[in-house]
Amino acid sequence: MTDQSMGPTDIKRVSVWLAMHGLADVRPTPLLATRLAARQRVRLAAAVLPAAFILAVALVYSVDRPAGAAVDGSWWYRHWSLLVLTLLVVGLVLAQSLLGLWVRRVDRRAGAVLPRRAAHPVRLGWRTVLGGPRAAFAVTTFAGAMVLAIGALTVQDSTARYAALILLIGLCGVAVGVVVQLRHILTHPVVADDEVSLTADGIMRAEDARDATTPTVVWCLPVVSVLDTAPGWWITAWVVFVALGAFTLALITVGTALAARRRGDATSAAVNR
Repeated sequence: MTDQSMGPTDIKRVSVWLAMHGLADVRPTPLLATRLAARQRVRLAAAVLPAAFILAVALVYSVDRPAGAAVDGSWWYRHWSLLVLTLLVVGLVLAQSLLGLWVRRVDRRAGAVLPRRAAHPVRLGWRTVLGGPRAAFAVTTFAGAMVLAIGALTVQDSTARYAALILLIGLCGVAVGVVVQLRHILTHPVVADDEVSLTADGIMRAEDARDATTPTVVWCLPVVSVLDTAPGWWITAWVVFVALGAFTLALITVGTALAARRRGDATSAAVNR
């Protein structure tokens, strides 16, 4: 692939991305254009998947759901809906895994035409790619959501307990999906031929990990199930949980962006020397 194969849209996309990461002085390359284009398409699909999953969970929970005391005798409905929900969870994890596989295939094809390959002296681990604060935030978010879901199982209302079970299954599926995505991000080979593209490879991994661990689906799942039946104390606890999580995520995002900017400035200075 040559520079002539890059269209104006590709050059603009790469230039904007490089400038965002403090690498404005770096020349856009076809390698970066190919990898960024693939990730842009995957992020679009990855944004649609959770929305479709949440809508599907809402349908499973609400369509023909027996009301009030009738739920107690509707074991057939519960078994059917839980089976469908389990299949939805498996489908979500499989779809996310296939998206990660497609990105790795694009990277592998782009790397196959490089005249030489660069690599980090040591494989980048989760601390480098994801970062300690964001990893702790992701674990804490899932743990807190699980605790609240289990707490909803303790109420006397059987309808509320059924909704909490729906929430628990959904949370488990989302957690598995995040683990699968992180494994893909951490294990696929580096695609780089010089110091700049090596730096870009690390940034892309960090961005992929950041997208995978953003808990949007975790925060939204109760809206389609538990909030319909949960007691007031539970709803209050969940609102506080989401508010604290959003505030913490904002702080982590700002801190990460500032640190990335400093690293990018240092890399740009090294390239210009």
